[in-house]
Amino acid sequence: MEVHSTRAMAVRAVELCTELLHGQPTAASVTDVLRRHGEHGDLRLGGSDVAAMRAVAARLRDVLGARDAGEAADLLNRLLSESARPPRLTSHAGTTSWHVHVDSGDDAPWAEWFLASSAMALAVLLADHQRVPGGLCAAAGCGRPYLDLGGGSPRRYCGTRCATRARVAAHRSRLPTTP
Repeated sequence: MEVHSTRAMAVRAVELCTELLHGQPTAASVTDVLRRHGEHGDLRLGGSDVAAMRAVAARLRDVLGARDAGEAADLLNRLLSESARPPRLTSHAGTTSWHVHVDSGDDAPWAEWFLASSAMALAVLLADHQRVPGGLCAAAGCGRPYLDLGGGSPRRYCGTRCATRARVAAHRSRLPTTP
């Protein structure tokens, strides 16, 4: 998957949301996610960056948890109107391939970059697929975000572990109880 493709940016957004909202996020753990998604150099994330990115993740989670495409579009339009700037091409001074940014500049704060790039990626995917581009895990006690770009039946779980747990729990609930 190309690092700067819309899909790759959406995957990165979901993985950052998961780290920021469902883990014990630190500057190091968030940096690890960013590095796995092609960010290079001295990323210089601090505790205040992580806290600001966590607030952004909660807003992106709302988009993925929207009931339908209309609600997701309304939320994304709000996020884009608050954060996106005119699109610009950058190669980060020749250190990457050319790609589009919609934040204020190559030195924008991490939370601004995370919100603008993630909202743009999710908006493009919503327009491409005409539905919410993901969801929140339906397994009891989970709620992790996931991306759902496949055809067929919509996903309900963040992964096979939660799906299996939910299936086993449903099966057990249908078994007769013994006195």
